[in-house]
Parts: sequence; C-alpha cells; structure tokens
Amino acid sequence: MAKIGFIGTGIMGQPMAANLQKAGHQLFLSEHHGKAPQALIDAGAIALANPQQVAQEAEFIIVMVPDTPQVDDVLFRADGVAAGLSPNKVVIDMSSISPTATKAFAAKINQAGAQYLDAPVSGGEVGAKAGTLSIMIGGEPQTFERALPLFQAMGKNITLVGSNGDGQTAKVANQIIVALNIQAVAEALLFASKNGADPAKVREALMGGFASSKILEVHGERMIKGTFDPGFRINLHQKDLNLALAGAKELGINLPNTAGTQQVFSTCTAIGGGNWDHSALIKGLEHMANFSIRDK
Repeated sequence: MAKIGFIGTGIMGQPMAANLQKAGHQLFLSEHHGKAPQALIDAGAIALANPQQVAQEAEFIIVMVPDTPQVDDVLFRADGVAAGLSPNKVVIDMSSISPTATKAFAAKINQAGAQYLDAPVSGGEVGAKAGTLSIMIGGEPQTFERALPLFQAMGKNITLVGSNGDGQTAKVANQIIVALNIQAVAEALLFASKNGADPAKVREALMGGFASSKILEVHGERMIKGTFDPGFRINLHQKDLNLALAGAKELGINLPNTAGTQQVFSTCTAIGGGNWDHSALIKGLEHMANFSIRDK
C-alpha cells in the first residue's frame, strides 16, 4: 500500500482516485478549494487543509487540475506541494498542460530533492471510471518504475515516452489527432445529411471500411443522437489546442488543420457551447451551414 496525495478530484480525478483506493492505497486529499468528495472520504481517504499538508503525509503526490496556472498554484503557492516535500517523494502531474512549463516545474521539484513525472491521460470520463486510461509519461525510468503500480490502477496503455515534458508533448499530439478526427467525422456526417442521406446509415456503412475509428464509433453516434453531455468539454479541448498552437509558434512550424478545428470550437463557444462535449463540434459546423443533421 502506498500513501498517495491526490489533488484535483473533478470529473476525471475522482474516479481515478477511487481506482487507487480500490487497489488498496491510502489517499490524502486537499480541501484548499472546497470539500473533498464524500464518497472518497467514506472509502477511507483523509482530508487535509492544503497541498503542503498532503505532500507532508504522502509518498506520491498526484495533481489532476484543469490547466497550467492551476498546476503552478497547487505546486508553488505558499502552502503548496513544494513546501511539503522531502527527498525521494514523487510528484506526478496528470493534468494536461504546457510542455514548456512542465520542464520548469520539474526542475524546481527536482531541486527540492524530489522526483517529477508528467503523466497526462487520454480516455475521458469513461476511461477514468473503468481504469483503462492511456497514460503518457515523462521522467526518469527509475521514478517511472516506482510509480508504475499506481498507473496500473488507473490505466491500461502506459508508456514512458521520455524525459520531463515528453509526456505532455505526447498528450498535445493526442489532442491534435482527436480534434481533427472529430472534425473529419462531423464534416462527413454533415455532408451526407445535407446531401439527403441518412447519417446513421452512412456511419454504419463507414464503420466497416478504412474510415472506421473510435471517434466515428463513439462520437459519431453522439452527433447523430445529439447527446452532448460532457465527457470532455469543448473549452478544455480548446485549451489543449491552444497549447499545440503556442508550441507550434515556438517551434516555427504551421499546424493549419489544428488552427481550423480550433476556429470551429470557437464557434461552438460563441453560441454557448463551451461546456458541451467535444463531439458537439458538429454544432459549430451546423451553425455555419444553417442546417442540422438531427432535424430531418
């Protein structure tokens, strides 16, 4: 059994934390931004006042918050994780944030004698609940091996990509691919429906060919049925694409399709859809076309 601090028990974090409990680990939670989930407390988690106290109690400290500024705050605020670290403790950031900032955060944590892993995830709320997340990790191999049982409690496809920052780079690449595939499926279904075909039947036909994909299977069905309750919100995917576009600018490269998909997400946000599931990107295209595939 490991003593694990878990900071960030939202849509993704709470089921991830619950899977660590099911694997027999002791959890410590921070209440610096609100009460800890009662379900985790009932299962044995211990609530503490702030991240510093969590870091003092735990061997591993997992952070799962929305964006780079929140990670910075949790780690380096006056009563943050860094203030409670001692040598050989491991900080694991499972948020999806800037690779450049990640390298700077890791350097600060390493200076305190602790180790740092960036370990963003893919798989959404469904994967978090099922313990089947894909986890992309940057850090030292020996630190990865220490933390591997924790990752195995939360995910299935677990890859040490390289050094600090490389896990976040892999996640940004993942989000580029997912976004562009969502847009491809949305455009195809919009084209088919506007041309008079049944989008559900078109999707069924495409599932048997080279165009088949997880996005077509899962999000294509959501687009057809109009079930856009968030598994992964548009505003969070926009944040990830902003990381991609900012990184591309730093690298002096062009990502034209990523930029185009970001514009469609921005259309969704403009019509009130920032909290829709990212499969609702199709509603941005429908808005521009003044046509819905669900109104036939």
